[in-house]
Amino acid sequence: MLTVENLTKTYRTGDKALSDASFTIPAGQVLGLIGPSGAGKSTLIRCINRLVEPTSGSVRLNDTDITRLRAGDLRRARRRIGMIFQEYALVERLTVMENVLSGRLGYVGFWRSLTRRFPPADVQNAFRLLDRVGLSPHVDKRADALSGGQRQRVGIARALEQDPELLLVDEPTASLDPKTSRQIMRLIVEICRERGLPAIINIHDVMLAQQFTDRIIGLRAGQIVFDGAPAELTGPALTAIYGEEDWAAMRKSADEDAQAEDDDREAREKLLEAL
Repeated sequence: MLTVENLTKTYRTGDKALSDASFTIPAGQVLGLIGPSGAGKSTLIRCINRLVEPTSGSVRLNDTDITRLRAGDLRRARRRIGMIFQEYALVERLTVMENVLSGRLGYVGFWRSLTRRFPPADVQNAFRLLDRVGLSPHVDKRADALSGGQRQRVGIARALEQDPELLLVDEPTASLDPKTSRQIMRLIVEICRERGLPAIINIHDVMLAQQFTDRIIGLRAGQIVFDGAPAELTGPALTAIYGEEDWAAMRKSADEDAQAEDDDREAREKLLEAL
């Protein structure tokens, strides 16, 4: 369980990026974090794992208060928090397997990490994860030879290789086409449910958030202005988060895209069954 209480971030300029954010995420819940650019979404995620230092408030992951940790204790706590990045953050010249195994760097000794000699159990787990995310045929490919969707799958497998207790996901679909975006969101949500893993997904695509997440928090100017089920994210709620827009037309277009993908997937499954 993740518990965030009165989390605030004020920069030296006096700008308040985050103001008294409070919420709890139970095991297995996938939370979508939405809001306009500059609303504080990325700041919130980075305050949770202290890539950005919060000004005040607390972040508790199960039995650990992350905000009170120092040096070595903070490094050990970060091993329990998997992070999936918008720009993938892969080492381009390394193979898919080597990038996934980098998720264990916080657990192995210096010399093993330097020579990339990982314990057999870590390697076997990496193989299992690559199979789970659909990348078994690409184990020995360099990261720079992959498509955007494949790179994001490597990032997912690398985060899971940490055996995390919390998953933080920053704009996982920002560089992907609509079909691949839905595939990646579906994969993340399925894995979280399989593992009982709580997750926060910072995402710009409201319709994807509504389709795949269990709960949505909307930020505006650093404050939580919505916290509820996807079905509760009506036009007035969206207007409170983003301002005026034709939300009905946007939702209709997104629904049509989702239905087309579902029809395509069903056709492929029937074809495979017939073979």
